[in-house]
Amino acid sequence: MLVLGVESSCDETGIALYDTDKGLLAHALHSQVEMHAEYGGVVPELASRDHIRRVLPLTEATLKEAGKTLQDIDAIAYTQGPGLSGALLVGTSFAEALAYSLQIPTINVHHLEGHLLAPLLEDNPPQFPFVALLVSGGHSQLMRVDGIGEYELLGDTLDDAAGEAFDKTAKLLGLGYPGGPALSKLAQNGKPNFKLPRPLLNSGDLNFSFSGLKTSVLTMVNQHQPLDETTRADIAYEFQEAVTEVLTTKCMHALRDTGLDNLIVSGGVGANAKLREKLNAATKRRGCKVSYPRLEFCTDNGAMIAFAGAMRLIAMQVASPKSYSFSVKPRWNLNELQAP
Repeated sequence: MLVLGVESSCDETGIALYDTDKGLLAHALHSQVEMHAEYGGVVPELASRDHIRRVLPLTEATLKEAGKTLQDIDAIAYTQGPGLSGALLVGTSFAEALAYSLQIPTINVHHLEGHLLAPLLEDNPPQFPFVALLVSGGHSQLMRVDGIGEYELLGDTLDDAAGEAFDKTAKLLGLGYPGGPALSKLAQNGKPNFKLPRPLLNSGDLNFSFSGLKTSVLTMVNQHQPLDETTRADIAYEFQEAVTEVLTTKCMHALRDTGLDNLIVSGGVGANAKLREKLNAATKRRGCKVSYPRLEFCTDNGAMIAFAGAMRLIAMQVASPKSYSFSVKPRWNLNELQAP
């Protein structure tokens, strides 16, 4: 079966074609980073309008790259939520309208399920069950994953997600948008001359909290005004050390508590080189395996949506009849998702 994937939950328009026999055939992505950088963050209305401009040309480009036509598509998977309402409506309405015209089924995909399953797109994918660290601008969660739709929340963020804390700290240091990659780059020049707290490191549970860490950075910045480049780099270094130490420690605790020996990491912060370095070392010491999606699939993309849709389609054997009516779910708890 050939599945078209459509992702439009925030500020990336992603399209992909996944063949259940041959794997990923083609994908295309447009990022709106440059457009939103002028405003220091995502502007929802602008994001929605840009998705409208991009979704059809990207679909045509993906089909051309794969050597396929619309008539070759067997089903369309799309992100129904969570995300920005207007942005989700663009991808959802496009997918349902196209499916109606072709009289093929649709599969509404949970955005976080796409991220959770993204590492399975790689060669030698991890096998169920595994522990998943989903770490991005909007989420910092640890999940036990036993199969498609079988997810148990082990730990969640109590306030800011790790990616959000990266962006806010970057802003305090005078860096541009998006802040996470800029902060990580600056941290490469830093040295361990400061000490920041490690929130909830020894809390005895698997939850996260990064809001207080950001406040500690603010205090540090105010104490060292005016900031020179060396001080900025040292603060960035210590902030990154604090976040990655907490994430790594909690992952090891999750593996211990579940008795599992497979860890997967996904989401935008999963591309952070320091985090990967620490997780690689920690899992090696523990005798466990850690898997990541390729860097281009850490952030939002159509490939993960096409793959998640294909996995659900396979599990269902036969797609349910469709009315082609649709709605979006800007707030959608992964625990509400049902197995196929």
